[in-house]
This record gives sequence, structure tokens and C-alpha cells, in this order.
Amino acid sequence: MDLELLNTERHLGLRQSEVSVEGAHFVQIVVTEFVAAAATCPIFLTKSPETGQFYAGAMFGFEPGENLLGGERRTFLPLDLERQGYFLAPAGIAVDPAHPRFSAGRGAALFERDGQPSQALRRIQHVLGQLNLGLPETDAFIQSLVALRLIEPIDIDLSFDDGRSLSLAGLYTVSLDALNELDDAAVLDLFRRGYLQLIYAMAGSLKQVSVLANLRNERLAA
Repeated sequence: MDLELLNTERHLGLRQSEVSVEGAHFVQIVVTEFVAAAATCPIFLTKSPETGQFYAGAMFGFEPGENLLGGERRTFLPLDLERQGYFLAPAGIAVDPAHPRFSAGRGAALFERDGQPSQALRRIQHVLGQLNLGLPETDAFIQSLVALRLIEPIDIDLSFDDGRSLSLAGLYTVSLDALNELDDAAVLDLFRRGYLQLIYAMAGSLKQVSVLANLRNERLAA
């Protein structure tokens, strides 16, 4: 991947096409996205294969390459998908010119004729800013869950109308039983930090697993 620091002279004619969500089955999200994500899809914690550290993700499908919430069903677009092709560099925003969203040469321009950022680029600036703030906030939330021993593994076994079964491993959620066993001071601290809302958003999102399973069966039937 050859990244280029975005600048007016070099990228005045660069255009971005719509974000492709096809094949995105599990996407990292930050805490500011939890409530919106929970209304659409399940939120889980999983461990990064590179670092072994927990991160939060929204599930759109049960297998790599499967997105059951694309097209007309897409109501939530994670920041990490929206910023496809863009990266935050120490000196500003970097782009991957070879990324498919730029290679078509059509779509929304990044700069106005006078060289000022377009509305599309201003949105990307906002998205990258939200991610830059949200990632350490999310790490702090997860570390609090770890410290209070609120994280537990969850095994999901699914059977579909075509006779196929799937077992999903490596996923974690928040234990409401462990939460209920905390002392009042710990719960009050979680509340004041805004973490209780995030915990209940995660727990409530688990009902979306059955919704995704039904969508998969509908796709099979079609």
C-alpha cells in the first residue's frame, strides 16, 4: 500500500465513489457508535490476532464475505468503513490512491475548484477525527470491563433452513450477572463514566443475532 499525504495540488481532481460494504461481516466500532449499532446488529468483543487485545466490533454476517445488512437494509455505517481509503497521518490525512473508491475516477470531488475541501472531504475529516478520539475512549471502556472481570466468552451455535450449522467462537460479551454482583461504588462509577449505557447497549444487541439468522434464512429461501 503506497499512501500519499493529501494535498490540493496533487489531488485536486481526485474523486471518491460510494463506500462498498459488501463482504464486511465484522467491523471495528468505537463507543460513540454503540447505541446506533445495537439497534441494527450485535456488538461483540473479540481479540486482535496481532496484539491479543480486545476490541469492539459490529457483526453484519456470520462468515467472512457475508453482509446480511447491506443494500436496502443498511441503516448503520461504521466510521471504520466510511473512512475506507483514508488514513490519519502525523502530518494530516493520507490516501491510498489505488483503493477501489478512488480508482474509478468518478463520484464526489475532494476539493472545490478554489482548492477548499469539499463537503465530502469535510465529512471524512470528521470521521477520522471521531475515530482518533473514539479508539482510546473505547480502549479505556474495555480496560474497565477487564479490570472488573465483566467480560465473558459467548459461544453461538446456529442452524439454518438449508441444514447447515455454524458455531461462532472467539467472541465475548458483558456478563450482566457479574455486573449485578458489583458493589454500589463500582456501579456508580460505571454510571458516571457513561459505561452503564454502553454495557446495556452491548447486552441488548445480542437479540440481533436471531434477526441476522432470519435474514440469512430469507436469503436462502430467495
